Amino acid sequence: MDSRDLKSGGDAVDANPVILKETIEQPQGEDMQVDAKPDHAHPYRYNMNYPSIGQCIIINNKNFDKKTGMNIRNGTDVDAGNLLKSFKMQGYKVKVFNDQTCKQIEQCLQSIAREDHSKEASFVCALLSHGDEGVLYGTDGCIDIKRLTSFFKGDRCKTLVGKPKLFFIQACRGTELDGGIEADSIESDSSPQKIPVEADFLYAYSTAPGYYSWRNTVSGSWFIQSLCDMLSKYGRELELMQILTRVNHKVAVEFESTSTIAGFNYKKQIPCIVSMLTKEVHFSH
Repeated sequence: MDSRDLKSGGDAVDANPVILKETIEQPQGEDMQVDAKPDHAHPYRYNMNYPSIGQCIIINNKNFDKKTGMNIRNGTDVDAGNLLKSFKMQGYKVKVFNDQTCKQIEQCLQSIAREDHSKEASFVCALLSHGDEGVLYGTDGCIDIKRLTSFFKGDRCKTLVGKPKLFFIQACRGTELDGGIEADSIESDSSPQKIPVEADFLYAYSTAPGYYSWRNTVSGSWFIQSLCDMLSKYGRELELMQILTRVNHKVAVEFESTSTIAGFNYKKQIPCIVSMLTKEVHFSH
């Protein structure tokens, strides 16, 4: 964003500076072998009783090639560190990959999808970068998010079929800004089954479609801060959608942008949860 924001620990957005400039100049109003015990007692809960709860992969992009026009994402290392700690606490095997090109991101996730996940209960991936609607930036350009997640579809990653695949995406999804509004108040059947290849995915986006996503240059993004806070407090107690609803509440109510750039002060944000899950996710067994 702006050097003045870096010095003050202000809020920045994960978007192309060129688009950002245009937004300021032209405001649009107001950013399969299964080794596990069946869980017959909870037909609407995913079975987490596997030898391992699974892997958590974190793609953390901070520095970008000049040709992309993208600014450095100060504060993202704080996000990556908090995510590593939070998902380790839930029992995940966490790996962090820093400053990945589009090809490296694709090869990384494709390779992991090809692994044998038979002894794992779930899969988690966090994508931290600049973005726009439907795309995420590698250090050298952008790539479709749909392509990255497609490696884990049921017809391509069979050892994760019927298991939760959770994607947490911290990136802008457009150039709109939310000015806010004042309010008065604020496996029970073991027989063979055919399920959709798109089933059992959850996409937790940091912001609604079309909007900027805010990241504090010192303390990290609003969304990841809130996600890690709620996981720490309720990860062993509540179901995932309950946790994410509390994340939405925290981001919506507790955060408001502080920026020295005209038109970018006092802005709000709401995360967006897209779920194709077919059962509840409880991280504790």
